[in-house]
Amino acid sequence: MNQGHRGTPTPPPLLAGGVDGIAGALGEGGSEELWIEVIQQMDAVYSELVESQTALEEQHRELGEAHDFIGSVLDAMTDVVIACDAEGHILRTNRALVRILGESEEALLGREVEALFAPGERKDVHAAMNEVRAGTLVDQREWHLQMPGGALGLISTNIAPRREGSVRSCGFVFVGRPLGELQRAYRELDEAHSTLKRTQEQLLMSEKMAALGRLVAGVAHELNNPISFVFGNMYALKRYGEAIARYLEATGRAPSDPELEALRTQLRIDRILEDIGPLVDGTLEGAERVRDIVQDLRRFSSNQEETPETFNLTRLVRTAAEWVAKAQRARPEFHFKLPDPLDVTSRKGQLHQIAVNLVQNACDALEGREAGEVRVTAWREGALVYLEVADNGPGIAPANRDKIFEPFFTTKPIGSGTGLGLYVSYNMAAKLGGSLAYAENASGGASFILTLPAGEGTS
Repeated sequence: MNQGHRGTPTPPPLLAGGVDGIAGALGEGGSEELWIEVIQQMDAVYSELVESQTALEEQHRELGEAHDFIGSVLDAMTDVVIACDAEGHILRTNRALVRILGESEEALLGREVEALFAPGERKDVHAAMNEVRAGTLVDQREWHLQMPGGALGLISTNIAPRREGSVRSCGFVFVGRPLGELQRAYRELDEAHSTLKRTQEQLLMSEKMAALGRLVAGVAHELNNPISFVFGNMYALKRYGEAIARYLEATGRAPSDPELEALRTQLRIDRILEDIGPLVDGTLEGAERVRDIVQDLRRFSSNQEETPETFNLTRLVRTAAEWVAKAQRARPEFHFKLPDPLDVTSRKGQLHQIAVNLVQNACDALEGREAGEVRVTAWREGALVYLEVADNGPGIAPANRDKIFEPFFTTKPIGSGTGLGLYVSYNMAAKLGGSLAYAENASGGASFILTLPAGEGTS
């Protein structure tokens, strides 16, 4: 029995001399009780040895579990981790470095850590290790790892001392993050921030459009009163003008008075009689156009469900195109190929909004483009009516064609569009029992085709 083994108890005096000591004691008048005592003491020593062995195995198991845990944590890290001794030789690393360098951990162990970096930066790494020896932490130093094939991988590196206990420094710990991941994270963050800003701008624009709709509805309502006054007064003036004309014609057939004839010539009464009818008719026509515009504005801004009615689609489309064209700084050239009349039974306000959105979208595509053209075509085939709005702009990139009808999708600069025009038009067309589809022009540009049921009572 090795008496110097750690954890082995000191034997009692009786056992100090080993077997010879026991035999001597028994020869001096030992008895059976002495043998029993010897056996009991040997059994106690053996029990303590077993307990020590069990404790040692438990500590070894816990040490293995701690080693495996630390290894799993190191291997799960995306950052590079290198543990070195005091001379800078590699003692431990993780899978992140193995993946970057393409070498196994066993091949890296024992190598100088400086040799992992680009030759021109190894002196800087050595100087940084001396700074750590002097008690300074090295933070965010950018160096290049020497990768397979001579490629260089930039990493942001921190170096801290590796300690035994709480005081003694016994080496270094390098922790490096590949800047490719940082750059990707920054890029994703920047894209998320841009998307958030764009969404905020779009929501702001949507709120402005909603406020504008309420304002338009209020203005249209207020315009109804003066328009009613104009209509009432002009119809009365037309009757008065007809009466005055008849009277003047009758007086003109009576015996003439030289003074009245001179006054009639001076005031150009005959000219007035000729003009008063067309002037009144022209004023009434203008008032009717204003009334129609007000009705379209109220219909455009209304959130209430419309009742289907029969109307001339050609007139509606021309009105929508005129609205959009007058708001353009550089007006494109419009080409219309519309049968007149083209009657449909549908919801007039929603169709008007679709037409406005499609024409506006075409004009936006032509902004800053010389010789811009917008072609508006409509036709009927059986029970269906088709409306096509096409432009000769740059068209839509293939990568974006699956997204053009998504809400808030736009290729326009922030603040220039809400990304809701085509989305709203697409859903309105579906509610009207039709569809809206994109088609590429053979001559370039984009084309949107609205398909609608002509409705009952139309032919």
